[in-house]
Amino acid sequence: VGIVEMVLSGAINKEVVAAIQAVGGTAVGISGKDGGLVTAQPVTRAGRDPDSQIERIIDLGFVGQPARVDPHVLDVLRASDVIPVIAPLASGTDGATYNINADTMAGAIAAAVKAARLFLLTDVAGVLDKAGTLMTNLTPRLIQGLKADGTISGGMIPKVDTCLAAVAGGVDAAVILDGRIEHALLLEIFTEKGAGTLVRDD
Repeated sequence: VGIVEMVLSGAINKEVVAAIQAVGGTAVGISGKDGGLVTAQPVTRAGRDPDSQIERIIDLGFVGQPARVDPHVLDVLRASDVIPVIAPLASGTDGATYNINADTMAGAIAAAVKAARLFLLTDVAGVLDKAGTLMTNLTPRLIQGLKADGTISGGMIPKVDTCLAAVAGGVDAAVILDGRIEHALLLEIFTEKGAGTLVRDD
């Protein structure tokens, strides 16, 4: 996890900060460990032993999920018009450092600050139906059906689950959009058509 921390909080985080500042913004790189922003708990998975068929709890090591978010440090930065660039790492109550899925951490923070929108950037247009057509608007009820019939599968499941958790936690809406499209965020915010899949409550 030390190498992961070095890469995420060091190289990648600083590159994003530099890019923001290059276009006139003021940014600072932090992680969930700073200011007690995020407290993590370890992630475990249940698995069945192929030989004995006994179900066991699998320890995933230093993979975590947010247990608590304290947005005070973000309030301080926001009051100074500073953009926080947050690496998805957090301390557990055991003092260990945990690596958290970036989408999951973003969703937890968005809910904690009651954000108007959560944007998750990916390398596809958004949630696609079985014909490959973009689905522009989804609700929790529709998502349940799409997951049940296999329309939503694979790597899209954690993104959709993050959107559902964020909306349930108080975020007005969450959007999954294609980060490869130039100005995708602006298109989503300022155009009627948008640029991805918007998830909001029923």
